[in-house]
Amino acid sequence: MIILSYVYSSKKRANIDRYVLQRKVLNKRLHNLRINMEHILIPAARVRALKEAVALIEKRVGCKMRIENRNEIVVEGDSYSEYVARNIVQAVARGFRLNTAFKLLNEDYFFDSIDIGDIAPNKLKKKRMVARIIGTGGKAKIYMEEVSGASIEIYGDTISLIGSIDEIRIAKAGINILLDGGKHSTAYTVMEKERRKIKTG
Repeated sequence: MIILSYVYSSKKRANIDRYVLQRKVLNKRLHNLRINMEHILIPAARVRALKEAVALIEKRVGCKMRIENRNEIVVEGDSYSEYVARNIVQAVARGFRLNTAFKLLNEDYFFDSIDIGDIAPNKLKKKRMVARIIGTGGKAKIYMEEVSGASIEIYGDTISLIGSIDEIRIAKAGINILLDGGKHSTAYTVMEKERRKIKTG
């Protein structure tokens, strides 16, 4: 079973470091495994972007890819390259530019996604949540990216992130407050506090 994304909480730093170590061990083990192929469904509106990226992803990751049934990506390769390709494909499918998605080639970078549909009771609530994350003129999203270091993309009902485990942790600290209806000033303060705590260890 291939893990697509991770949920990060406010666990102790030791637990986070142990998780990163386990992830690196998993990556090494995946290098030595093979499975047949992986099928990934993507939004129809992102097919064109992925068509243009297939050849480059194949070259950078070391796998074979093709598009079937209009919006299904088939990835073939060893389990590690398949795992990496899948995360890159999902990142592009969630609105990230390819050069940002390629950060996932680095084993210290992760892809995570929050489905607003799981927490919003209706379309109006979803729209309001998305608006809060973006902010006036995109200012909230830009600020959260600057403070956390993570890349944030909103596409459809999802808020997706690419970054190190600490960068995603900082970004989600602010995002979760905004999704819960908290003030932007509160979200920013919590993020800055979280960043200082991580830097001081």
